Amino acid sequence: MSCRIIVTQYISLDGIIEDPVGMEASGLGDWTGPFSRGPEGDRLKHEELFAASALLLGRRTYEAFAAVWPQVTDDTGFAARINTLPKHVVSGTLASGTWAQTSILQGDAVRQVAALKARSDGDLLVYGSAALLHALIPAGLVDDYRLMVYPVILGRGKTLFPQGAEVRLRLRQVRPLNDGIVWMEYAAAA
Repeated sequence: MSCRIIVTQYISLDGIIEDPVGMEASGLGDWTGPFSRGPEGDRLKHEELFAASALLLGRRTYEAFAAVWPQVTDDTGFAARINTLPKHVVSGTLASGTWAQTSILQGDAVRQVAALKARSDGDLLVYGSAALLHALIPAGLVDDYRLMVYPVILGRGKTLFPQGAEVRLRLRQVRPLNDGIVWMEYAAAA
């Protein structure tokens, strides 16, 4: 079996991934809202979702997505795809999921995700989920990082990489998008 964990994030220039669309009541507001990623940015996000086999999410991100995505319809197929993909949620408190095709992974996050990765094929796509990533990144379980870097400094908030994490990455791709946004793809270095 071959499975990759792919982290995909909206990220500020100072490394913040928290509350990019203003749904988390963090006080950071909708910091991506003033920008447009343009047609190429839309295409990149569409392609990565359609290439994924499943989503891997932390509880908070899952609950935020589950409250919104089931009601979304669009003409691109994005909403239908995200709603029908299998969703694996790492949580110590959530007993069941309400969103279609949800499975709950309880217990040690690193152990549960390592086991999921070992038995899965295809790409597991991770949106948001800072607390989950702060466990998976130091354990070396993340294979790829796809970052949509926004030209904004937030000065506070949850970062992608946990304090003290040492991660070596290999650049795969950089693409300038609309409004000063940059798409960056990295692979975890062996």
